[in-house]
Amino acid sequence: MTRPRAEVGDLVEDQQGRRAIVTDIKKGKTWVLRPPSGSTTAQWESDDPDSLRILEPRPSRPDRNQEAK
Repeated sequence: MTRPRAEVGDLVEDQQGRRAIVTDIKKGKTWVLRPPSGSTTAQWESDDPDSLRILEPRPSRPDRNQEAK
């Protein structure tokens, strides 16, 4: 069974153990990542989406944010 690939908005962990939010997927080949907090301009890319471990899919985050209010 194959793991699902990360999608835009997912919280992931890359091969170096860095947590990140997927902000873009370029032509289905390059995943653009940014830190989950702090600077939104500090981005990096991954061309190996199967190496990204999904920690929290996007659909579950709005519920958590609603609880924090």
